[in-house]
Amino acid sequence: MSASMNVAKGSLLIAKPFLGDPNFERGVILMCEHNEQGSFGFVLNQTTELYLGDVLEETIYQDITLHLGGPVEKNTLHFIHRRPDLIHGGAEIMDGVYWGGDFTSVKTLLNINTLGQQDIRFFIGYSGWGGGQLDDELEQDSWIITNTTSDFLFSTPPSNFWREVLRNMGGEYKSIAHYPIDPRLN
Repeated sequence: MSASMNVAKGSLLIAKPFLGDPNFERGVILMCEHNEQGSFGFVLNQTTELYLGDVLEETIYQDITLHLGGPVEKNTLHFIHRRPDLIHGGAEIMDGVYWGGDFTSVKTLLNINTLGQQDIRFFIGYSGWGGGQLDDELEQDSWIITNTTSDFLFSTPPSNFWREVLRNMGGEYKSIAHYPIDPRLN
């Protein structure tokens, strides 16, 4: 993982400890698109108390946790996965990770236990920036940029994600991983 790269599709944005935006406090965002028109991605480490079956009319037999993808359009449902062999029509956003695809197949695969949380993440809403907005935030040094693997992305518990990604980066980032949430309480 390297923090000296430019943001691109598939990179991670890691909120600096004192970013100051409650929507992204200790957030890690998987970028799905970044260009002149704007940027969007999904917060990987904010879960909700809802399950997929809570927001669908169809019955889903597995308790699949919903993540809060970001503050934009919280009435939309999105998913990323690492099973293009089972889910057709997804767009590759990084090596081995796909966004979207045939949702009818996804529901069936979940209900027959061929697909589970180890291979798919669902998000309510997303994180979005208008053209140039994210670049401005990057110039203000609000984010750390790095890459990850699909294994790390799908196997790391959301509650540990921010800290673990920084630890894996090593060096100064390893020490940032230990910053307290509120330094006044130290």
